[in-house]
Amino acid sequence: MTSHPSLILFDLDGTLFIGNQEIPGAVNTIAQLREQGFRLRFLTNTTTKSHRELLAQMVSLGFSLTPDELISAPVGALLELQSIQQKLDRPLRIWPVVADAIKSDFAEFVWDEAAPDFVVLGDIGERWDLTLINRIFNAMHSGAELIALHKNRFWQTEQGLKADIGFFVAGLEYVCSNNARIMGKPNADFFQRVLDSASVGAAETLMVGDDIDSDVGGAQLLGMKGCLVKTGKFRQAYFEASPVKPDWVLASVADLPAVLLS
Repeated sequence: MTSHPSLILFDLDGTLFIGNQEIPGAVNTIAQLREQGFRLRFLTNTTTKSHRELLAQMVSLGFSLTPDELISAPVGALLELQSIQQKLDRPLRIWPVVADAIKSDFAEFVWDEAAPDFVVLGDIGERWDLTLINRIFNAMHSGAELIALHKNRFWQTEQGLKADIGFFVAGLEYVCSNNARIMGKPNADFFQRVLDSASVGAAETLMVGDDIDSDVGGAQLLGMKGCLVKTGKFRQAYFEASPVKPDWVLASVADLPAVLLS
């Protein structure tokens, strides 16, 4: 690595842990990087856990971090909605189609499933069905905008790869001929909010993740360096076919301190 970054951004699931299992060496990696003086931020498109639950999970696995260092896609959506509401002369109406665990994050807005200004879409597990899809479709055709907490294609679970909400986001965009506002990675506004939180520029920042599209590709488009790790959702064939070319490819996040010191 020709120059050291000032700020290192880490994806969570698949990069630092999978489910409730630490990626071997990840906790020690974070501790080493702190000792070396790097500033750190932890980013996630996870939409099934609140900020407090995510923080507690990381602490239980042994990671040391402060609440402001953890920035999730739901937090990005909340900031976006707050910005929109400030410009209106009436309360903002939303329909949060999200996991129960994060619904309280949007409690300050008026919830209106019949005539929302925005449908906020996150991961709802097994609750998807055609009735719900058609309700969202009709809300959008009546003027509601779609805010998607992310648009990931797939994710790594303890049971293997699973299709992610990008499947539903892309489908709704197609049938409604209207693009969603994407809140998490690889959205440039989301990354910029993270950079602003540390007062560091893109050129001084490294993004580390297992998703070549959202993590590496999104970071590089904004001028950051991107490091892909071969854990989590990494698949060799997908990597080889991708037009995205990471700046570095590592077997695991555990290899990062040695690379930065070399």
